[in-house]
Order: sequence, then C-alpha cells, then structure tokens
Amino acid sequence: MSTSVLTQETYLPEADGRELVEVFDFLQAHEAAGKATVPARYLLAGATPGDQVELPTEVYRILRQVVEAMSSGLAVTVVPQSLTLTTQQGADLLGVSRPTLIKLLDGSRISFERVGMHRRIQLRDLLAYREKRREEQYAALDATAVSIDGEEDLDSALANLREARRVVAERRRAGSSA
Repeated sequence: MSTSVLTQETYLPEADGRELVEVFDFLQAHEAAGKATVPARYLLAGATPGDQVELPTEVYRILRQVVEAMSSGLAVTVVPQSLTLTTQQGADLLGVSRPTLIKLLDGSRISFERVGMHRRIQLRDLLAYREKRREEQYAALDATAVSIDGEEDLDSALANLREARRVVAERRRAGSSA
C-alpha cells in the first residue's frame, strides 16, 4: 500500500459523461434487483481475471453518491476527516460559530471529552446532532405550514401562521431549557 498524504480533492465530471451514465445505470439496476434475502455484494475488479476485492458497504455508498453527482454534471469534493474534531472543526462542519458550538457542548446538547484544557468532539456525535437538528428544522417548517384554501381570508391565515410560530417558539424554548 502506498503512503500518500490525505488531502481535500475536487473531481470534475468529464465533458462526455457516457461512462458515468453506464456506471450509474449499472448500480441502479443492481440495487433495484437486490431485493432478495441475500445481501448484495459489490466487487472491484482488476485488469486480470480473478483480480478482485469486495467493496465494503460504506465504500459502495460513497461510490454510488459520487457517480450520481458526477453523472448529473456536478463536481465532487472528497475531504478526509479525523474521527475526533476540535471545536473549530466541529463548528465548521455544522456551519456555526465556535462560540455557538461551545454553548451546545456546555449545554450537553453534544457530548465531548476534555483533553487538558481543550474540548474534543467525536465526529459520530457531531453528525448525530446535525441529523437531529435537521429533523427538528423540518418539523418546525411543517408546524408553520398553513394551508390557505379559497374560503379562508388573509387575516385568519396570518393569525394561524402567528399561532404556529408561537407554538414552535415555545417548543424550542422548552427544549433548550431541558
């Protein structure tokens, strides 16, 4: 195995994406057919017969996502990430300021360890928090959705929207004080 420095790298799709479309179609067809009780196995083949290795599920999922993005004409960036993050790395991953992340840590919203005077966050915990926060955001959007039909006037629709926002704000305050 060669030793290489793991760096962030961006890959652009080829101008003619026919090969990617073939790979994407292949992956999609095999996923659709994989409804059997035996779990699907994916192999990476080398240049000679019998030269192959089984891809772990996570590697297959990454490959699938890369091929799907590139076949849609999008660039893909691969960023190697440590499993333990500093508070600044965690804040960058969440898209918040470092002081905001520290408030979340000190408020026990995300678990962390202290190494000397420094806080270290497990990537798994940060990703779990991000997913939970995303679900809460979608729930808040659903709660503020107001159906306006032809019979309801604008004033009552606005009153319903204000009430929905008030309920969401109360839930948020109750959740942050817990």
